[in-house]
Amino acid sequence: MIRIQTEDFDVAALNAELRATAGGQAGAMVTFTGYVRDQADGTATESLFLEHYPGMCEREIEAVCDQARQRWPVLDTLVVHRVGELHLTEQIVYVGVTSAHRGDAFRACEFIMDVLKTRAPFWKRETLADGKRFWVQQRDSDAQKTDAWNTSADTNKHV
Repeated sequence: MIRIQTEDFDVAALNAELRATAGGQAGAMVTFTGYVRDQADGTATESLFLEHYPGMCEREIEAVCDQARQRWPVLDTLVVHRVGELHLTEQIVYVGVTSAHRGDAFRACEFIMDVLKTRAPFWKRETLADGKRFWVQQRDSDAQKTDAWNTSADTNKHV
């Protein structure tokens, strides 16, 4: 399931929803929640504005989740991503994965989050406390993580 929304989300409710879909088959559930953090050097971040390409964004995230399900025996995935004006410490993204084994759930969750950062069509504009605004550029380290997943043979290892 993929949701793009402006409103905040309840992590406990999302965890319960994801766990319920596993129907007792999950031995593991791994989740990640990302927050707006102070990214600027020297001047405090006031907010982060996220835009997305509706329709395409959901399809791309679903494709990433499908890739995770092909690489690891995942029972289910759930991704919730917020858009709009978000302030310091607010939740941005939730990624949840259930699997029979924790290793598969950990790897699939990390894969989804890493690849989502480089493939999903989101644009972020940061506003600093001094009023300066700028578009956040993709980090080389994020692209390198995605590239590493593309060359990795790390699949179907049950831990």
